Amino acid sequence: MTDARDMLFTPVDVAGLRLRNRFVMAPMTRNFSPGGVPSDSVVDYYRRRADADVGLIVTEGIGVDHPSALGQESMGGGASPVLHGDEALARWRAIVAGVHAAGGLIVPQLWHQGVIRVPGTGYDPQAPSARPSGIWGPTDRAMVPPDYLDAVRAPTTPLTDSEIGDIIAAFARSAANARAVGFDGIALHGAHGYLIDSFLWHRTNLRDDRWGGDAATRALFAAEVVRAVRAATAPDFLIIFRFSQWKLQDYDARSAQTPDELAAMLAPIADAGVDIFDASTRLFSTPAFEGSDMGLAGWIKRLTGKPVIAVGGVGLSKDLQSSFAQPTVMTDNLDLVADRMAQGEFDLIAVGRALLMDPLWVRKMRDGGAVDPFRLEAYATLD
Repeated sequence: MTDARDMLFTPVDVAGLRLRNRFVMAPMTRNFSPGGVPSDSVVDYYRRRADADVGLIVTEGIGVDHPSALGQESMGGGASPVLHGDEALARWRAIVAGVHAAGGLIVPQLWHQGVIRVPGTGYDPQAPSARPSGIWGPTDRAMVPPDYLDAVRAPTTPLTDSEIGDIIAAFARSAANARAVGFDGIALHGAHGYLIDSFLWHRTNLRDDRWGGDAATRALFAAEVVRAVRAATAPDFLIIFRFSQWKLQDYDARSAQTPDELAAMLAPIADAGVDIFDASTRLFSTPAFEGSDMGLAGWIKRLTGKPVIAVGGVGLSKDLQSSFAQPTVMTDNLDLVADRMAQGEFDLIAVGRALLMDPLWVRKMRDGGAVDPFRLEAYATLD
């Protein structure tokens, strides 16, 4: 191994946590939690990755304690987990214990689907979907099937100030539950067009009150969620915030058009108490802005001064969207990951689909050995 590549497999201290290596399991929707309760197979699913030396696991999206948090969405049938109720909390406690016994760390990704939720679906189908301005967003570039788009494109009533407060409180309750069952922190899903991101994006946030406006004021909702989570947990409880430019409404979308706009948007969120940013991109190495070859993770690290997780295309020949339509093969691009990390662009690297295909991926990449091939069927299993 090169010195740079060896760094990926070396223990590191980040944001108060001691990680056994630089690899993070990226959150991936799994839909194996009927009634919101993770099945026994979910316990084994996460334990297998921890047993195989993944440093930090970020769970699949977990619905926060709010009636409209979950519903049918484009990537699955709606059997997503929650983090409230005795049965669900007991199962998450078992999952956390299993990961810790294997020497790993684990955080839940707290999720509110927001505008992406299909109205009339989910565990509380009567609850209206939560939308900052009552709109889905643009429809001509949506990354969802036509029948799904037909179900969500109709305008709804914009969120009231009181309803916004209720949702912020729901995030705080779920974060407190995460701490109570032993998680090592929490991750907030602020990307991909879901609720937090729909406040950040000017195409879904048209509000003219304190929750809307320019890049900095559109970040108020995200910042208030972070503050509420911090207040409900502890000063040293890890908070990760996932940010993306791309949305399910538009794969080429940009919440921030320039580095200055990105800085204005992320500063209030960072100041509210985020410990690590998670920069979700199609490919981790794609330049984020013209005039520089630096990826989104690098820009976030430079502008906020916070540790950053990079993600996108690690171990694979195609990005997420392309992999559904074009042949995809497993590949070793860790030298590029290591070079970017050595240059200081990011601190941790998240791996999603490669770990879905092969739970032993991190160990095999360190010690050698053929990794399992890419197969679309893996999305429907918990291997």
